Amino acid sequence: MYSRRSSPVQAALVIQCLAWSGAYAQETITLETIEVGAERILTPTKQAEETVYTGAALTTRGIEIQGAKAAMQVWGAIDLLPGVSAEQPDSRGLGVEQSSVRLRGVRSSLGTLTVEGVPNYGGNPIGPRDSLYDLENMESISVYKGAAPADIGTGVGTRGGAIVLHPKWPGEEAGAALSQRLGGNDFTRTHARLESGRLNASGTRIAGAASYSEADKWRGPGDLGPRINANLALVQPVSEDLELKLWLNHNDQEQHLYRALTYAQVAGAGADLDLDLDFNARRTGNAADDIHYYDYNRGAYLNTDLLSVLTYRPSSDTRFTLKPYYANEDAKILQGTTASGGRVQERNRDIERWGLIAEAGTEFQGISALLGYHYEHTDMEITSENYAITRTGLSYRGYGVLATTGTTHIHSPYAKLAGRLGALNWQAGLKYFQFQDAASDGYTTGGAPDYALVRASDLDREARSHDIWLPSLGLSYDLTPETQLYASYGRGFIRPYSYMPIINTYSSNRARFQAAGVTLNELFAGYDMEESDTLDLGLRFRGERFEIMPTLFFGQYRNLLTSVSDSRVLVNGKPVSYQQNIGEATGYGLELAINAYVSDALTLYLNPTYTRLTYDTDLTYQGTTLDTKGKQVVDTPEWMARAGLIYRIGGFELRPVLRYLGERHGDSRHAESIDAVLLADLTLSYSTERLWPGRTLKASLELTNLFDEDYVAVINASDDSQGGSASYYPGAPFTAMLTLGIEL
Repeated sequence: MYSRRSSPVQAALVIQCLAWSGAYAQETITLETIEVGAERILTPTKQAEETVYTGAALTTRGIEIQGAKAAMQVWGAIDLLPGVSAEQPDSRGLGVEQSSVRLRGVRSSLGTLTVEGVPNYGGNPIGPRDSLYDLENMESISVYKGAAPADIGTGVGTRGGAIVLHPKWPGEEAGAALSQRLGGNDFTRTHARLESGRLNASGTRIAGAASYSEADKWRGPGDLGPRINANLALVQPVSEDLELKLWLNHNDQEQHLYRALTYAQVAGAGADLDLDLDFNARRTGNAADDIHYYDYNRGAYLNTDLLSVLTYRPSSDTRFTLKPYYANEDAKILQGTTASGGRVQERNRDIERWGLIAEAGTEFQGISALLGYHYEHTDMEITSENYAITRTGLSYRGYGVLATTGTTHIHSPYAKLAGRLGALNWQAGLKYFQFQDAASDGYTTGGAPDYALVRASDLDREARSHDIWLPSLGLSYDLTPETQLYASYGRGFIRPYSYMPIINTYSSNRARFQAAGVTLNELFAGYDMEESDTLDLGLRFRGERFEIMPTLFFGQYRNLLTSVSDSRVLVNGKPVSYQQNIGEATGYGLELAINAYVSDALTLYLNPTYTRLTYDTDLTYQGTTLDTKGKQVVDTPEWMARAGLIYRIGGFELRPVLRYLGERHGDSRHAESIDAVLLADLTLSYSTERLWPGRTLKASLELTNLFDEDYVAVINASDDSQGGSASYYPGAPFTAMLTLGIEL
């Protein structure tokens, strides 16, 4: 077991916060307004043409108080929500694609992230790209952990929830903001935003923002960054009933990777335990050692996203909306591998997506109705190339895998109805999602000196179409002006994913598969959509100085990607294992948000979560049945919580926070266990207009992992991971960051 240091100060803080029983603020329009000085951090949220609040929105203030980790990563911002576990190997928000994020135990890669409902995602790894945006340019973030509204554009699926980023569109008044953040390990981040205000009689408004960020890794040699982000937003009223919005985001980022550690290295005894171990600073000339050279483990990521929102309102109760969009991703990631005695693999992603979301909404006889259609065209080329490690550097050895090539399509019509009957609010939605996957031709790599591609028909993959119907329902009832009951149901899914692992398994054992007459296409025939049915039952109570919002949640999960053993193909006398969509799991739990507005100066909060997500059957691996039925899914803590306070006096603000993460496991049999950890953070801030009337000056000192706790932050593993296959990343030590800012 991995053990941690404890602190009596931490224990005292926990007891104190539990006694206070505080929580983040949430608000619902249907309940009586409460006049308190505390600014809202969280509020209930819903989509347009809906009447039932089924999600939670993180406000501008909520994003701001999360500090550095929330400035550049969506996962870092939503971490304060009940039911969300977002662990990162770096506390400054600069790491890319090395996080572990789960919503109610389900990996975030199986969910949807959107801007104004327009999906953001890629492949290898599948799922959202959460590090593309400066969140100072966002007004709020809506999170739906259960039922996903039908009108949120779905990229790869909603089994892991749905998130909507709401841009901070330029306002009527001109303004500017500049901030500079500095911290240990040469961390620096500069962010500037400029708004034009209303430029002319037609109402043209423009906002532009840019940032530059970089730091040294806290563990081992190498850099995180530079990260360069630029954002442009335009609002242009065309007429009284027609408005055009444009939004452009560009993100260019580089990084050296953190080294993934084994279970023995993070939880072993004696010489095996080394939480500071990372990549080597110098080459040795030995390929087996030089796979751990830091400059052979790095990535470069270039993303551009453009969307527009054209809204036509012929009357006060009718609207037509068009959202055309374009997205491009170009990424190259180098990583050392043990194959062939040690070599470097370069993973390449060249992804281009464009699409359109069209909607028509109206209200008649007290009923809101919405019809919509989402179409997307994607050209995705995901490949890997191999390089031998020589005494002079890297030498090309041909392609490793051409995993996903060709053009895919999404077709997704949807409809929603919503209304009110006295104190009862209701809504219903239905969405059809069809994913048309492309065919792919197979190749192997020829010999020296050219290492040219050679056709291999057994590696071909046929075009396939996957589809699903996605119903959703919501009800809420106002018992009193302060108390509301609500329930929601929704079906979720994730389209087929994890292509690279099954291709690698086949390629590594190709001769044995061929001898058994098994082609790669036959393995892909066992790929399908994962499905889920989720149900939320909750209550919201808002008193004058106290709020409590419990939510019971349930989930049934089918067709999960799970390892199977194929007795037709033997490797070292054992059946080969690969993944197919046959697994099942059950989840349930309780989320609780409690707020106490002790005074206009003091807010207390407590957000605990209990989650059970377990396998319904035993798994098999290489012909052996594993004892997994009823066991908690990998990397899913049963208990987690966040508690703290916000205390204001004059221009000063004090924000201590406690984060508790329960015991987790790195394999499906629970042989690899990571102990629970309790972390403390503290932020001190000051703002004033006295030094420059009409201008706000801000300063803050952010202290994370206040007591320098040793702990494991990230467990990188699939849900059916076997012992020895998971990788682990230690959490960042004590870190101090200073931010100075001005708002004009």
